Amino acid sequence: MNTSQLRKFYEQGGPYATVYFEGRSPSADADTQLRLRWSDLRERLSSAGADESLLESIDAIVLIDEPTEVHTDGRTIVVNSQGVQLDAHWDAALGDGDDAHYGDVPELGAYLRQECRQFDVVLVIAGQDGATVRELSVTPDRERSEFDGVHVTGDNDEDINKPRRGAYSHNQIRRRVDEIIKDHARSVADFVDRLITDHAPDAVVLAGEVQGRTAVKAELSVKAEELLHEISEGGDDDEGAEEAIDVAVRTLVTSLAQEREAANSERLAESKAHDRAVEGRAEVEKAVGRGAVATLLLDDAEASEGEAAIVAQAVLSSADIGLSHDPMPDGIAAILRYDVGSALAD
Repeated sequence: MNTSQLRKFYEQGGPYATVYFEGRSPSADADTQLRLRWSDLRERLSSAGADESLLESIDAIVLIDEPTEVHTDGRTIVVNSQGVQLDAHWDAALGDGDDAHYGDVPELGAYLRQECRQFDVVLVIAGQDGATVRELSVTPDRERSEFDGVHVTGDNDEDINKPRRGAYSHNQIRRRVDEIIKDHARSVADFVDRLITDHAPDAVVLAGEVQGRTAVKAELSVKAEELLHEISEGGDDDEGAEEAIDVAVRTLVTSLAQEREAANSERLAESKAHDRAVEGRAEVEKAVGRGAVATLLLDDAEASEGEAAIVAQAVLSSADIGLSHDPMPDGIAAILRYDVGSALAD
């Protein structure tokens, strides 16, 4: 995970109030529930020494006329004396989520673990008349966030299913239909390329009926093919198909997240073999304080002691952050920019 966007508010300095609201089921009394949840967290922050101005900044996010979105989607909120620094979707597992912290650095471990597992996906549901293209943010175990989709077609608006009269032979009709399908597919491929250029997604998922998928796949660019994952689930015309696509996409993202963590573990092992990695809190803390860390690796499930301060140093030194499923001493490790001797030398 690239942390450059977070660096701006780390540079401002604390103290910070960090609040997590888990996502909960929609309900008629969402307003009341959220007020009660925030009242408890607010009291905790106040008791810890948080200034009233920081709490009022969070009031402005939570105590609104329509709080349903915060209640159902969840939130990570970080504020300091400069105002709101982070107000982001965060959907904790039910029962684990609501939490509040006040300190010199923000407590972003839970947020970062979710972000490291999140994949931006371009979903292409192909048909013979083009494709519905959607941009999704997906994690293995959360509800997906979806931006408005668009149906993309070619310039030819002729109905390929409309009966044709006249002297057309069957072969001529078939060729004409194929030309129209190919025209639609080219437009879809061009649209996907623009999304890749503008938004740099992690994956392109091609779904839909077979002929439409085949036509679009044949027109995709090399850069799109490098990100491509094809699934056999059908179109977007009924609820069952939508559910099948959702399950397939989530299954794919689960696999991609596992591959990403496995790659991090492999990089760590290789770096250790070349004397360019450290493990355990003491050595990681020393290395990150000297700006020697290229990638900070966190345990994918549990926060380590003193993690927030180490993460802050990593972000301020432009280190990337990743997760590892494999055991690490103290649940933390670092891949270094140069060898251990130079990184830890007094």
